[in-house]
Amino acid sequence: MLDITTYKIAQVVLMSRELGRAEGELRAFIDRLSEDEQASLVAVMWIGRGSFEAEEIEEAKRTAYEEATTPCADYLIGTPHLSDHLENGLDALGLSASEDEDDLIRGG
Repeated sequence: MLDITTYKIAQVVLMSRELGRAEGELRAFIDRLSEDEQASLVAVMWIGRGSFEAEEIEEAKRTAYEEATTPCADYLIGTPHLSDHLENGLDALGLSASEDEDDLIRGG
């Protein structure tokens, strides 16, 4: 289903909440992801935003590949409410990053 772990999504969620402080770190993190991971990350965000339904995850990933005209980090960082959309997308897919987020906050 997803080509990215919930742990990596949790990292993006936490960094996007701290954009003023962590934008450079978030940009570098997203840039280091593989194309498959980036497409999955965008697809999860789109599902959370309501652009696709959870059942359309494969179509959303394909669309993310086909419509990638700007760098993924630029696109995601420019998306209002990114962390909320990612969490909502995971919820819709029956996944959760909350344990991963807790681990990251504790320095795990």
